[in-house]
Amino acid sequence: MTTAPGRRSSTFIRLLRHGFTDPSAAEQLLDLDALASVRSDPVLLEALGATADPDLALRGLVRIVEAGEEGERQVLLDTLVTAKPLRDRLLGVLGASEALGDHLARHPRDWQALVTYESADLHPGVAEFEQGLAEAVAPDSLRVAYRRCLLTLAARDVCGTTGLAQTAAELADLATATLRAALAIARTSAPEDAAQCRLAVVAMGKCGGRELNYISDVDVIFVGEARDGVDETKAMQAATRLAAHMMRICSDTTVEGTIWEVDANLRPEGRNGPLVRTLSSHLAYYQRWAKTWEFQALLKARAVAGDPELGAEYVEAVSPLVWGAADRENFVPDVQKMRRRVVDNIPADRIERELKLGPGGLRDVEFAVQLLQLVHGRSDASLHSGSTLEALRALAEGGYVGRADAAQLDEAYRFLRSMEHRIQLYRLRRTHLVPEDEADLRRLGRSLGMRTDPVAELNKAWKRHASVVRRLHEKIFYRPLLDAVAQLAPGESRLSAKAAAIRLEALGYADPAAALRHLEALSSGVTRKAAIQRTLLPVLLGWFADSADPDAGLLGFRKVSDALGKTPWYLRLLRDEGAAAENLARVLSAGRLAPDLLMRAPEAVAILGDPEGLTPRTREHLEQEVLAAVGRAGDAESAVAVVRGVRRRELFRTTAADLIGSYGTEDSPAEQDHGALVDRVGSAVTDLNAATIAGALRAAVREQWGDTLPTRFAVIGMGRFGGHELSYGSDADVLFVHQPREGVSDEEAGRAANAVVGEMRRLLQLPTADPPLLIDADLRPEGRTGPMVRTLKSYEAYYRRWSLVWESQALLRAEHMAGDQELGRAFVELVDPLRYPVEGLGEDAVREIRRLKARMESERMPRGADPTLHAKLGRGGLSDVEWTVQLIQMQHGWAEPGLRTTRTREALAAACAADLIPAEDAQTLDEAWVLAARVRNAVMLVRGRPGDTFPSDPRELAAVGRYLGYEPGHVGDMLDDYRRTTRRARAVVEERFYGAAG
Repeated sequence: MTTAPGRRSSTFIRLLRHGFTDPSAAEQLLDLDALASVRSDPVLLEALGATADPDLALRGLVRIVEAGEEGERQVLLDTLVTAKPLRDRLLGVLGASEALGDHLARHPRDWQALVTYESADLHPGVAEFEQGLAEAVAPDSLRVAYRRCLLTLAARDVCGTTGLAQTAAELADLATATLRAALAIARTSAPEDAAQCRLAVVAMGKCGGRELNYISDVDVIFVGEARDGVDETKAMQAATRLAAHMMRICSDTTVEGTIWEVDANLRPEGRNGPLVRTLSSHLAYYQRWAKTWEFQALLKARAVAGDPELGAEYVEAVSPLVWGAADRENFVPDVQKMRRRVVDNIPADRIERELKLGPGGLRDVEFAVQLLQLVHGRSDASLHSGSTLEALRALAEGGYVGRADAAQLDEAYRFLRSMEHRIQLYRLRRTHLVPEDEADLRRLGRSLGMRTDPVAELNKAWKRHASVVRRLHEKIFYRPLLDAVAQLAPGESRLSAKAAAIRLEALGYADPAAALRHLEALSSGVTRKAAIQRTLLPVLLGWFADSADPDAGLLGFRKVSDALGKTPWYLRLLRDEGAAAENLARVLSAGRLAPDLLMRAPEAVAILGDPEGLTPRTREHLEQEVLAAVGRAGDAESAVAVVRGVRRRELFRTTAADLIGSYGTEDSPAEQDHGALVDRVGSAVTDLNAATIAGALRAAVREQWGDTLPTRFAVIGMGRFGGHELSYGSDADVLFVHQPREGVSDEEAGRAANAVVGEMRRLLQLPTADPPLLIDADLRPEGRTGPMVRTLKSYEAYYRRWSLVWESQALLRAEHMAGDQELGRAFVELVDPLRYPVEGLGEDAVREIRRLKARMESERMPRGADPTLHAKLGRGGLSDVEWTVQLIQMQHGWAEPGLRTTRTREALAAACAADLIPAEDAQTLDEAWVLAARVRNAVMLVRGRPGDTFPSDPRELAAVGRYLGYEPGHVGDMLDDYRRTTRRARAVVEERFYGAAG
């Protein structure tokens, strides 16, 4: 048929209207002689247009017709236009699966398997599939027969005859029949092996749960026993050969393709363990060595092939171990570890397309259901199901999951699994990635019944269901816990108090009874406040459970809620500001320091909801606030009370930012630059303490002298204070310097300066609810026996005549912090020649520094302390690194301006840039210093009091580990890593500090 140039034929237009994306190519196919008898039949065109991909369906049909024998072609075409069941089935499969179209092109008579439409054909089981595979006596014939059975199964699926659950069960039944057939072929080829052993094949994973995908590894475990009179070793060797042959039959790829991979890696010891074990060997392993995830896997164990009695014995023997897994000592840390989605290994460009493992994916639903089964299946046999959907229904009926939540999860899971099925069916390849190509997305959407705008509809539905899963994944653990302490409607199922306590204990709560009391206090009643709490708590409980101390988190939340419950903004902040609730949960459950600071002024929780709230405030901003507060106060004590309140608030801001940066949140990963975290804490606490001292100084002066002190006065920071490296528990090391004003005698100026120092220290240590700031002036000339404050001239005279090398070293950290800036600069200029001596240190001075360091190592280490784990004085710790860097500064600071800094890391980087230390050594020292500094910060955050060694309490040690980035159960790795890092640093110290003097 010809058409005028530029005009579209009527066929072209009809094809376009029926959903063809390439009508020109389709028109050419319809014009082929092979389709002459049906090309004008409107029924055919209508049926093609109803498929997922009309173009693909037509191409597949042409290939089958052309591949068939001359006489068979017309039979196919006649049947196609007269028999609607065949038409829908065949074209439906061809439009959804290129791979099954390839199979039909190779085996054109197999379309006849789709003709029958008996009741037994609608819901076949293992027996029917075994009958379909019965004639397969060789691997290739088994592959062909498998595809033929799969063809009928897929046809029922794409036509809607069977639903998702039934399709998944049929796929598992077909796999069972196939495993039996493959094992029979293996036995036939090695009858002598078959005669020596009994072999059972136990399905695991989705096959075991009768919820298999189109293309999925079929997970199995092999159990063997010797037959009577056969040596066990020989029997196991024979069983191993049979099992391996069976696996190859299913997994090998030939011209007929492959069936699927048989994966036996869930067996004891994984790939490193024997392929086949006896039943007693399996049990011995599970009772002694198995981890929680292995019992989770066994939850789906089902005997499917081989010796049925042996398979049944295995399942019966492991069942008590599965349902007792929640009683194991390490269950809680294992669960905490497993509950964190393993998405780190998914490439960044794939995570948004990952249907199975990504956030809101299938694994979220499956894991949540399996964990609840393990926790509550101990006492409720109705939960003993290998099927995710059946188990979810049982959990809802038992009150373990809210009915509405279960219904939403069921719907989302069915949709996501249907997506997964249709993606895999296209080419029969194992994949869980949603395609990116527009044509693939269009086919996928149409296969799921979306016809108006398939791509847009598909993406919208997918995102909606994934969002539901992501939201409910945590919620279903905790919502029933609230129901357990709430008043429910009559007849509504709920979690019993005992079951709620069991669940809390399984999720890491050490005192479930107390936790339930807190939940009841927070969520009971009919007030708006209780309603909001019931919305918040399921999510908060999940975040608390992710911490090392969930009980402390929940208790802290109750205290904060009790304190702020009547304020209108508190619960609204947590409900409406997405980050605020999660940030609060992280802060409350990470240790004692941050909650203690918050409890003294709970209104500081508002910081957690402000996008800029966790950013440290500058020293200028802080000084402006505290000096303004001092100016408004009536007396010195009330002035400094306000100043210390500001310090407490800012300490909370700093601790919260540190914890959230170290832990990360759902939307913001943990900070990977640990050095930046340490630097931020050191700078923030230093600026805060400097501003606090400036406020105390102003208050002390105003109280007695008004606006002007008889002498100019400055505070010089020393030690970690001067180095901007303060940790949360550090004292402020200082020197005080003054200069009498014109016309004021030295005696009067000295009395005034000493009075100011005494008053400042008193004000900053007054017993209040706010943490004190301890000022330590022991680094002054003559130490504790010397005057507390000196004039600039007095310092100059002392340093010129009496100064020792250790004092010059201590002055490396000297920096003006508060008071008269000009006087502070003059002091720094005075000490520069001491700390950066021209031409560096002499050999005697270097020897003295090394002698002092060696003496400190031997005398100052606390008795009984482990020198490999002491963050300050231990091997490769803070002291080792700092003394090494300071020696370089004193040797070369006169010539290298970059070394003239009070900060350890800056000086180390400058030394490396000046080629005074190799880059590798500098990195080793920097890593050790940062790690030791973080350990000190962690100990203070967790225990609420300073410490230089890892805690001995297991829960506190675990909390330190979480802060440092270690998952539950890995504190041993943390200690090993610390020792390894500091050991390497000590080797550098031995060479660079104790080695040659140059």
